[in-house]
Amino acid sequence: MSNEAVHALRVDGLSYSYRLVRQPAPRTEPVLVLGGALQDKYGWQHLDEPVSPLASLITIDLPGSGNADPLRPDQGLATMCRAVEHVLDDLGVARVNLFGYSFGSAIAFAFAQRRPHRIARLLLGGVPAHITHAQLSLWRQAAARMAAGEPEEFVDLALKLWLCQDESRFVRHRKLVHRYVKRLIMHAVTHIPHGFTVLDRSATEELNPSGGLTGVPALVFCGEHDTVSSPEKQREFAATIEDSHFLTIAESDHWVALERAQAVVDLVVRFFTDQPLDTADYLVTCEPAGL
Repeated sequence: MSNEAVHALRVDGLSYSYRLVRQPAPRTEPVLVLGGALQDKYGWQHLDEPVSPLASLITIDLPGSGNADPLRPDQGLATMCRAVEHVLDDLGVARVNLFGYSFGSAIAFAFAQRRPHRIARLLLGGVPAHITHAQLSLWRQAAARMAAGEPEEFVDLALKLWLCQDESRFVRHRKLVHRYVKRLIMHAVTHIPHGFTVLDRSATEELNPSGGLTGVPALVFCGEHDTVSSPEKQREFAATIEDSHFLTIAESDHWVALERAQAVVDLVVRFFTDQPLDTADYLVTCEPAGL
């Protein structure tokens, strides 16, 4: 696109970059997207067409993704939040509409807690609100297979964590998404030098999206069959955010952004332009959640 530009930045000794699709006559604040682990700044290009007529669109190669440097062991959410704020400062914008998905939702929530005055609206999808001991145990089994030089076995176990395995629950494009995710993870752990480290941190690090939030309009959503954190746990998390709403999208799991891509795009546009949410036909639930 002719109005697209990539800008390089540094934070805490790490190089990273962001992609900007500029809208010179916006109807709402810029939309900034933080995707899942290993998702780079080109992973949300399907938002270009629906969002760019309304607002500038920003996607980031945060440390550990795309061409950015990986985080050092002593760095974590604080560095990620500083990276996000540097982008806002570099653009010279006071506030953004912030969309965080999966691992990116934990970063987005942490940033909103630190800098609520810089968030116009907060959209969080597939929040890792509660990881069980059984899930951590399965991840350790998978990591052991990777350490033993068995990446295919690692990927097979990892997919049990990230995709709904219950065939009685209908998930759109289940087989197609399964094949895509399997290729994505296999490529990450065999061709990206820090790929496994990024996945390991996203699966085991104490992200702790808790502590509440006030003063920021917020919406939390997930697939109705999300197994990374159940819809019930994500609703409990949403309830800690003042005046927030929670909704579930039908026929999808944690990979709702792939399985119901158009539904998620529609949700992004509706929420960031203050349109009604409860009239969408892809919803299972839509309810106030916050205190």
